[in-house]
Amino acid sequence: MGRNEFENNSDWLDGADACRSEWDLAHLSIGMEGEDAVFFYLQRKGYTVVARRWSSGEVPGDVDLIAWDGGVLCFIEVKTRTAHDMTPAETAVDEHKRNVLRRLARRYVRQLPQKTAPPVRFDVVSVYQLPAQEREFQHFEGSFGWGEGWRE
Repeated sequence: MGRNEFENNSDWLDGADACRSEWDLAHLSIGMEGEDAVFFYLQRKGYTVVARRWSSGEVPGDVDLIAWDGGVLCFIEVKTRTAHDMTPAETAVDEHKRNVLRRLARRYVRQLPQKTAPPVRFDVVSVYQLPAQEREFQHFEGSFGWGEGWRE
């Protein structure tokens, strides 16, 4: 195929888009499987999950899971991986994501029927779904707080 024929032939673009969308679907599916697994993991630990994939409709983003751990309201971000990479899954919860979660948490707390806000905690749960192995969970309770410098 000559140079001009290649430039005018968009078939290769369609194939690239198809591969990209298949990758996106697989990525989303793995993420949803991880969230489902963490839902049951938290229930086994005694948490009461009150929301899954919660969004306010006014603030962009969503919270993977919202749960009560006793009297503490937990906003939980789930990160799922199919391999142990050099960088742990939980490091994907960067400053931007933490700020999104904080904004969403404020919205959620404001809509609660209580007059005073409950104690709040931000958790991250990393899930590793490795082939032919049981899922691995790493739960980071209180991994960040309302401000950037906060940590228990």
